[in-house]
Amino acid sequence: MNDIDDYREIIGDKLFFNLFKRTRRLTSKAILNINSTAQGGGVAEILESLIILMNELGIYAGWRILHGNPDFFTITKKFHNALQGGSINLTEIKKKLYLKANQEFSVFTHINHDAVVIHDPQPLPLIKYYKKKQPWIWRCHIDLSNPHPELWHYLENFILRYDRIIVSSDKYKSEKLPVPQKVIAPAINPLSPKNMELSQQDITKYRKKYKILDDKPIMTQISRFDYLKDPLGVIEVFKKVKSHIDCRLVLCGSMAVDDPEGIKVYQQITKAAQNMIDKKDIIILNVENDILVNVLQRISNVIIQKSIKEGFGLTVSEALWKETPVVASNVGGIPLQITDGKNGYLVDPLDYDGFAEKIIYLLENPSEAERIGKKGKETVKEKFLITRLLLDYVDLLNEMI
Repeated sequence: MNDIDDYREIIGDKLFFNLFKRTRRLTSKAILNINSTAQGGGVAEILESLIILMNELGIYAGWRILHGNPDFFTITKKFHNALQGGSINLTEIKKKLYLKANQEFSVFTHINHDAVVIHDPQPLPLIKYYKKKQPWIWRCHIDLSNPHPELWHYLENFILRYDRIIVSSDKYKSEKLPVPQKVIAPAINPLSPKNMELSQQDITKYRKKYKILDDKPIMTQISRFDYLKDPLGVIEVFKKVKSHIDCRLVLCGSMAVDDPEGIKVYQQITKAAQNMIDKKDIIILNVENDILVNVLQRISNVIIQKSIKEGFGLTVSEALWKETPVVASNVGGIPLQITDGKNGYLVDPLDYDGFAEKIIYLLENPSEAERIGKKGKETVKEKFLITRLLLDYVDLLNEMI
């Protein structure tokens, strides 16, 4: 676990001073965060770092995980997809099971805190089952630019009870909602196992363990096994790149507890890889290992993020932090992190040729890849570190408590 002092060398004295100054009024205040999984995905990663830092600064920050059965998580995955523009058959049984999990959780989850932060749609209805004595904040991490109308109307029953909504981009704000909405971009922890500096010995050890040779260039996508991350599309892009440059593809993913579709996606990409002539050059890793992710983002020549929808995409900032060039979809929160041609490349998610063209260019022009990589790290240092995120939350909580 990192000490708050460890961040001073990275963020500088002025920001380090502000962390303590602006947190002073929140000392001994109790803040509760609730989401639906302790691991797998960016929300859990952010909370793990953020809550530790809050406590180090004197805030009594807590974290609880909503309990749910497989039916509940199947339903909330459908909600997740529909909020990002997908379709859904919103039946009464879905609503009933959705509310039942939240109501039961509320019975044994007592809230006597000074503020409550609810993350994403899964625990959204919890507010219905409490006598609200404190500010409640709904922090939605997904792309709300085009939510399914019927589902959104239903969820507004709960959203309208909240005091504030936090989204990741101006594009996700709803003009019709009377609830005040604030934009706070996610961030990475530069000192976590996923982002910390690694020795060459550690990198060599992991390459050997996972049989990742260094005999040819590597393009990598790191993300949950999810249809919206389009791993099958990544394989198609790889075929196009491979026809120009002999290279290797790594698809590294994991399965979040609250995402029942993960195993189906994993099986599909495994089958697609097996049917390829160059299947020996596709490495699929179903591993929950932060240091492995760190290694892959450092040894890859290019990181690809071919998402169809993306609330933010922490893997983009993670790769940029390691000075690895990124070619990513021009969707959701990714353009917040990448300025096309300056610190990475943005491509339409359906433009397979465009993805291949940019990747080939970076593989053939290592000096340009290095330049873009350095710009990427500068961007993350300026905008997307956990200490900036912490200050954004502190300022909001100071305002509301």
